Amino acid sequence: MKALSANEAKTQFGNLLLNAQREPVQINKNGKAVAVMMSMDDYQGMESLKLKLLQDRAEKAKVDTNTVDGTPFFQDLASGKHD
Repeated sequence: MKALSANEAKTQFGNLLLNAQREPVQINKNGKAVAVMMSMDDYQGMESLKLKLLQDRAEKAKVDTNTVDGTPFFQDLASGKHD
């Protein structure tokens, strides 16, 4: 993944948009990663995968007769972990 400083992102915004269409671009501020710019297709794909994971887990929960505390489920979901 390419990386740019926040200042480079600001001064080269046109190029940033072009590069983000090909691959995600990391934006750093004071040497620390603070954001990622990606294409709308990549973003929508990522959101679709997150929704699919949530739907799969909901379906699994419907057929699972064992009840559990929901906190770990939502923590795993938020962190991106899955079975």
